[in-house]
Amino acid sequence: MKDVRKILLPMVSSSNGEAALIRGYNFARRFGAHLAVLHVRPDGRDIAPLAGEGLSGAMVEDLMRAAEHESSRHAHEVRALFEQFVATHPDIEVVPPRSPFPWDKPSISFNVLHGAESEIVPSHARLSDFTLVPHPDSGVEVSSSETLHAVLFDSGRPVVIAPRTPPTGEIKRVCIGWNGTTESSSALRGALAWAQTAEAVRVLHCEDYQRRGPKARDVIDYLSFHGIKADAVEFPPVDRDVGKGLLAACHDFDADMLAMGAYSHSRLRQLILGGVTRYILEHADLTVLMSR
Repeated sequence: MKDVRKILLPMVSSSNGEAALIRGYNFARRFGAHLAVLHVRPDGRDIAPLAGEGLSGAMVEDLMRAAEHESSRHAHEVRALFEQFVATHPDIEVVPPRSPFPWDKPSISFNVLHGAESEIVPSHARLSDFTLVPHPDSGVEVSSSETLHAVLFDSGRPVVIAPRTPPTGEIKRVCIGWNGTTESSSALRGALAWAQTAEAVRVLHCEDYQRRGPKARDVIDYLSFHGIKADAVEFPPVDRDVGKGLLAACHDFDADMLAMGAYSHSRLRQLILGGVTRYILEHADLTVLMSR
């Protein structure tokens, strides 16, 4: 499979970073691809406008110093984690950022940029085949992760969310959550890279989840054009929760990956009322591909 050549892995901090690096390493080996690890350091000067919000100059300077200290700590921890990882995985070639791709083997690079993460990461994601993000549960609500949503809403490419714990094997069993929407169609296309070499593929659908559009049986026909044999299974909501039912169906299939569209309803509605996307983000213990 040659469709995947460049994988972006933005790392804000070292939280859940080991699991993401291992998943990215597995992907780079599987596809013969380049894993571009990116750390964005925020600019403490962005805090300066707070002086116009009722804070004194001294208070703003204290905030800037604290922000710079925190930024420096995260940069050091991410770099140390990266160096430790490549030292224990000598079979992946370490190359400088922006260097020519070594076509004969998987490779990895590390780059540090300064600026606004919400602008820099989506910009780099647009020229990557997909973006891999560490599971974003580092002390904040998962559904509010800035990096994850910046990529989802502003890159035009899929995002793959690594599990919290380091994975122990390759992705062999793939589930595709289908509801007929544009978002699920985009996720389906993104999942082909794994589905084409998977041992088993299953399309999961639910009457309460379905929107106007193609049905699950049509997805089976589409996959067959790519030489992929799959089955379709309808799953019920669990405790009247579609997201909980979808995740239970993945566990029943012993899936390694779930591919699904994100935010068929608005993100604000899901934050307030809950939704399938939010449930999966907060509870999934497997690799998840999401696309808008």
